[in-house]
Amino acid sequence: MGAARPLHGAARFAAYAAGQAACVAHVPEHDLGAAAYAIKAVRAAAPRGAEQAAGLAERDWQRRQIPGTLRELVLEDQARRNDICWFVFND
Repeated sequence: MGAARPLHGAARFAAYAAGQAACVAHVPEHDLGAAAYAIKAVRAAAPRGAEQAAGLAERDWQRRQIPGTLRELVLEDQARRNDICWFVFND
């Protein structure tokens, strides 16, 4: 996580996504952090005007990776905590 601090834009968010995935697996309340940071990274790397579409494409790709047995639980969690995840799980 510390390595992300001096970075900017997409690189910073990608580093935070990796750090979040590596550091917080033991804290269930932080489970969405890596996914949210990855969406922010994709948005930051997208051409101007395409940020929202790129973020939605990343979010949808992530959702296709969720095992069927967990899908409803994860989607409920995203809806419940969307506000603390920069609203990246919105349509």
